[in-house]
Amino acid sequence: MLKSMTGYGRAESSKGALEFSVEIRSGNNRFREIILRLPQSLQPSEDRIRSIVSSRLRRGRIEVSIQIKDNGDKGLNLELNRPLVRAYATIFNELNEELGCKQPIDLSFFSQLKDTIIVKQDSVDLERIWPDLKDVLDKALLSLETMRMDEGKALEEDFLVRLNRIKGDIEEIRNRAKVTVEEYRDKLIQKINKLIEGIDIAEDRLMQEVALMADRSDITEELIRVESHLEQFRSYMNQDDVIGRRLDFLLQEINREVNTMASKAADSFVSQLVVDIKAELERLREQIQNVE
Repeated sequence: MLKSMTGYGRAESSKGALEFSVEIRSGNNRFREIILRLPQSLQPSEDRIRSIVSSRLRRGRIEVSIQIKDNGDKGLNLELNRPLVRAYATIFNELNEELGCKQPIDLSFFSQLKDTIIVKQDSVDLERIWPDLKDVLDKALLSLETMRMDEGKALEEDFLVRLNRIKGDIEEIRNRAKVTVEEYRDKLIQKINKLIEGIDIAEDRLMQEVALMADRSDITEELIRVESHLEQFRSYMNQDDVIGRRLDFLLQEINREVNTMASKAADSFVSQLVVDIKAELERLREQIQNVE
């Protein structure tokens, strides 16, 4: 089953005084790139979080944002930055003396100065909260994977339509190729007979040359390889694996074979069918960039 690389997942939960919120976005990337946005309290758990995401998502640019909110009475502590306040007081007292001002310093003034009051958050017991955090992370990943699978199903339906069109064109080319080789052989014989009229040339030698030139325009092998690649494409689509790059490689091979067909067949009808196939291959190539 195909999986898209683009998707979005979100989950949140409240466990006691703590609220957990996880958002995950994923997009196209040739490899796997995981970007974590974590509060400082969760930094020590980065490796564990990255490991879980890696085990579930194998390709794409994945952005994970996790937030923790403490709704309890505890959690935040206010602390006075005493060295900074004393430094300010010393400067203001010196200024008072210099200006001859005897007005005392209003203590409320210090609360307006930057960094005089430090907000500290109580440390989080990571081992205690980890089961709850992992549960929310798993739910967000499940939500993301569901969306990626839904988009993958839409891609699969589109791929099957285009593969059927290509298969139909290949069958038409095969039918036309049989006629084309015969027509090419007959025309070649007629031209040679006109050129050698009155010249004694061994008939068997002439037929060998005609057969050789006709064989060079035969595209049977290319048709067989394209049909094989189309079957491989369908087979890969049913695999539960990272297949995006393999599908892209198959499209390159199919494109090369149909180019060879056009050059060897030298037939306008075949050339037009090749143009149609290449158009479908290009649409498939664009869509495959989004397949995991």
